[in-house]
Amino acid sequence: MFNEQNILDGRLERRRSLGSESWEFLQENFVGESHHDVVYVTANPHAPKLPAGTFHEVINLLENGWDPELQTVRPATVVDAAVDAHETYPNKRLIIHFMQPHYPFIGEHGQTLTHRGLLNSTEDEDGSNRERHLWGSLGHGRLDIDAVWRAYRENLDIALEAVSGLLDTLSGKSVVTSDHGNLVGERTRPLPARGYGHPRGLDVPELRNVPWLVVEADERRSVVAEEPVESSQLGSDVIDDRLSALGYK
Repeated sequence: MFNEQNILDGRLERRRSLGSESWEFLQENFVGESHHDVVYVTANPHAPKLPAGTFHEVINLLENGWDPELQTVRPATVVDAAVDAHETYPNKRLIIHFMQPHYPFIGEHGQTLTHRGLLNSTEDEDGSNRERHLWGSLGHGRLDIDAVWRAYRENLDIALEAVSGLLDTLSGKSVVTSDHGNLVGERTRPLPARGYGHPRGLDVPELRNVPWLVVEADERRSVVAEEPVESSQLGSDVIDDRLSALGYK
């Protein structure tokens, strides 16, 4: 999918992610290590679980950057924070973690689907109104798979447009990649069941194979490690709300 929709110039390769969902990816790559030459700009609700001092600074957008209507952080918000971080820390590497193409679907078509965040509101036979998991609804035939694919691809287009503008601003070499993929009805193994979403610990190509787009630069920035900056802590209620909205709880 990435190759079909990619608008970015660079050398496209493939890598195997160490996780099939975000927290597994963060654990396997960063927990127990110190990366004091890195500033982490993130819209991901698992970021607060990382031990203090993992990075030089964590700029978390889950509170001040949260869009209450879309129930996510917009790509434009991440870009603005990344540009500020680049100007504030010219001698640091940046990890810039967008949420898209992960739902909620924020495009024109995606917002027409009957869902808010991860959850799709449906009415049961007994008349009760319950929140249904989006991927569960898709797996049970309550949502049209073509409509979901269109919304997912739309999210990716929006993210790539944002990344394209950001690359014009950043100096030095950049790599565009993903922490994991997403299942939309592909058959998994060892049981040949259809999978949806991105379950933790599942080792299938659709989740583990991720793009690795290398964007070279004429000059490399000088990067130094320094003592970590104390980052503001999010309240547990905010973290729980964001995890729920994005489908992790």
